[in-house]
Amino acid sequence: MTDATSTDPTQMLSGMLSDPAATLFGLEDEFSVLSVQRTAPAAVSVVVEQMAREGPCPDCGVLSSVIKDRPLRRVKDLPACGQAVELWWRKRRLVCSETLCPRRSFTQTAEAVRPRARVSERLRDKVASAIATSNRSVSDVAGEYGVSWPTAHKALVVAAARWLPEPEPTTVLGIDETRFRSVRWILDDGVTWRRSDPWLTSFVDCTPGRPGGLLGLAPGRTGACVRDWLGVQSDAFRREIAIVVIDPSAPYASGIRAALPGVKIAVDKWHLVALANAMVTEVRQRVTRTLLGRRGTTRDLIWLNRRLLLTGAEHLSAKQRTRLWRSFDLCDPTKEVQAAWAVKERLRLLLAESEPSRIRRRLADFYEAAVDAHLPEATRLAGTISTWWPAVLVALTHAVTNARTEGFNRIIKQTKRVGCGYRNMNNYQRRILSHIALTRPQTSAA
Repeated sequence: MTDATSTDPTQMLSGMLSDPAATLFGLEDEFSVLSVQRTAPAAVSVVVEQMAREGPCPDCGVLSSVIKDRPLRRVKDLPACGQAVELWWRKRRLVCSETLCPRRSFTQTAEAVRPRARVSERLRDKVASAIATSNRSVSDVAGEYGVSWPTAHKALVVAAARWLPEPEPTTVLGIDETRFRSVRWILDDGVTWRRSDPWLTSFVDCTPGRPGGLLGLAPGRTGACVRDWLGVQSDAFRREIAIVVIDPSAPYASGIRAALPGVKIAVDKWHLVALANAMVTEVRQRVTRTLLGRRGTTRDLIWLNRRLLLTGAEHLSAKQRTRLWRSFDLCDPTKEVQAAWAVKERLRLLLAESEPSRIRRRLADFYEAAVDAHLPEATRLAGTISTWWPAVLVALTHAVTNARTEGFNRIIKQTKRVGCGYRNMNNYQRRILSHIALTRPQTSAA
């Protein structure tokens, strides 16, 4: 005898699910499974049919349930339960019952498969997500899911339109550039050679205290590309911007002043330290060539310790300080390298301040060190700081940097590296924005 209180799992499943097989394959919303057959050790053939027995005519809208034909249509779909699924849709062709309608028959439509398509929508979404999140090539993902390259690429284009809404307003906007492709010389009209040096400008939300995100991309690195990108944004977006952080780029500054009059411009401190380090390296190389008539080698102590010249003084250990000063004593008889290093350190001390009175004192110390050094390289660095000082002061007093923009530039370069370069600028921008929108969904990208 069977215990009256026991429950048959098959009966319980049948009571909860009208079509367990359709639920297993994720088709229960619109389809019912007619048959399932195994075609290979890791593949099955599934025949489905829509549960709705009537449908509206696309021309007149009159509902009809009169069946003219039920042909089988092959549909590419996702794998299920660890095996490939060969999905066949028994598609009803219905007869329009409206005598005045010019369309005599029509086929049923479903949300899972767009009209005249042979690929399910969920497979399109999966392919697009796989391309964007993993940064894999389109051909690689298309081969994995058994679709063609055009189908996979079109899926990404359609999905990207959903993933990339309008950029959200920000108070601090970061702008920086990355190279789109290598420099090339193009022959125009068979006579004139033209230099092609394409760049890509990125716009990033750099507001402190929030995750931020990549807001957009624009081809080029000129003031015109900045002005054009800001020009297509909404008035609310432009009004919200209070500070724009850039590297010391005159074209960017001119474009910002034209598009956003009255907005404060800040120069990123990292780029200024990079200029100071480049100045120290130039002095070291010039002194070495003057004294030895050649470039530095492993035989030269100052060359072996060249990295210490670029390291912040506060980060040097006692042993490293000893090595650095020994290099100055033995390899720098004119003390020009030591003077350049001191100018660089004065600039770093200046860029570490945020209180106005201390900034003024550090600025005076930096200019004094640059004058005392009597180096053309130090004079040029001081001139750059003087030219950009209003923007440098904004960066110091408002504690804003372009570090977040540099982080997104790294992701952009990784995307280009994985794709082995891109020839189409639109595809390149779409891949970058889609990848960031899916892997860093804190803010919107557009």
